[in-house]
Amino acid sequence: MLAKRIIPCLDCDLGVPGGRVVKGVEFQHIRYAGIPWELGAEYDEQGADELVFLDITASHERRETMANVIEKVASNVFIPLTVGGGIRSMEDARRVFNAGADKVSVNTAALKEPELVNKLSARFGSQACVVAIDAKRRYLRSTAELQKAMDEGREIIDTGAGKCWFECSFYGGRKFTGIDALKWAEEVEDRGAGEILLTSMDRDGTRDGFDLELTAAVCERVNIPVIASGGCGTPEHIKDVFSLTDASAALAASIFHYKEYSIQDVKRYLRENGIHVRL
Repeated sequence: MLAKRIIPCLDCDLGVPGGRVVKGVEFQHIRYAGIPWELGAEYDEQGADELVFLDITASHERRETMANVIEKVASNVFIPLTVGGGIRSMEDARRVFNAGADKVSVNTAALKEPELVNKLSARFGSQACVVAIDAKRRYLRSTAELQKAMDEGREIIDTGAGKCWFECSFYGGRKFTGIDALKWAEEVEDRGAGEILLTSMDRDGTRDGFDLELTAAVCERVNIPVIASGGCGTPEHIKDVFSLTDASAALAASIFHYKEYSIQDVKRYLRENGIHVRL
């Protein structure tokens, strides 16, 4: 049995001198959380399985991810490092790999040019190609809305709060695409992606728990690993996403950034509750 992975996320605003780690709620209301390379080193020491570094303003600001900050983070950690944000081309990916990344994560560029997923996978290997999906619930409140969604071929999920489909966003959650997140997950697997980083926009920063219905729906449709993201507030939330879905990893930020729990605290709790993790 493969061990479940615990992955801290460094959401970084590199549009300011030196860069800073930040955390928001539903992709807004951003607040400061720390220095990227210092937090990265701390999580490495605590036993994180991997680290995700996302330059959350690069795509929106149409600029490249800052290689010098990635180099500082990479030099302070000895676990797999995934880097995303502002990667629009093969050259951007090569620059990030040269700075020390083990994987690249693409979202905006992949939605605008799906062939990029094929190219990244073919050139660097599927294991190094992560597609990030930022999904938002679109509830169908009337018979007319439901029929329209069916006519458009949406993947409709009957949730505890009603029927909905999930829409992909890009540019750091600032714009929506009309693309069905569940169908997009299937497509990126077909194109060669080795992993999906799945974030619920509705749960991001809320600390109300992962979107289990979204996560389960994506896991049921793909055979590649899915990292659940958005909403983690307690170790119990991580236990739930592993117990109730086939997610292979859980990503969290706030509970680690603000010292509420260490990674070892979470892993010990998971082990005590029958979840296989590396201690």
